[in-house]
Amino acid sequence: MKVNIQTLMDNVQCYATVRELRWPEGRECPFCTSKKVIKRGCDDKEPARQRYECKECGKRFDDLTGTIFVGHHQPLKVWILCLYFMGLNLSNKQISAELELDRTDVQKMTTHFRYDPTNWAGRDSDACQCPPGNHQAIDKIHCVTWNFGLHR
Repeated sequence: MKVNIQTLMDNVQCYATVRELRWPEGRECPFCTSKKVIKRGCDDKEPARQRYECKECGKRFDDLTGTIFVGHHQPLKVWILCLYFMGLNLSNKQISAELELDRTDVQKMTTHFRYDPTNWAGRDSDACQCPPGNHQAIDKIHCVTWNFGLHR
């Protein structure tokens, strides 16, 4: 029997984890940092993706606004699994097989995580939830997978 790892992950849990990691002390506007934020429904294509409106500046945003996961056509759980496999040092070919994606899509995803400096701006070891003292010995991919509970 073959088990597809994607069926073991749940989009609802992925979004809940993003919210917990992003806003440990409650939601705040990514534009003005106000805590006066209200829910404004969910995304049409990904119902687990919550939308919000800031009552201070009036701007709208969602769970992924301003994160490394924003603006891509793959579901969040696919991005999380890609990060997990990168943390295990799987090749792009192996990742594409595991996720049942085209190799060029996986190449774009892994390149996005590894080499786009805008993805990691403002993120440092203090923001990492990895075990204390271990940050220096591990890379940013491992930190993200640790934060999502995907560590081994």
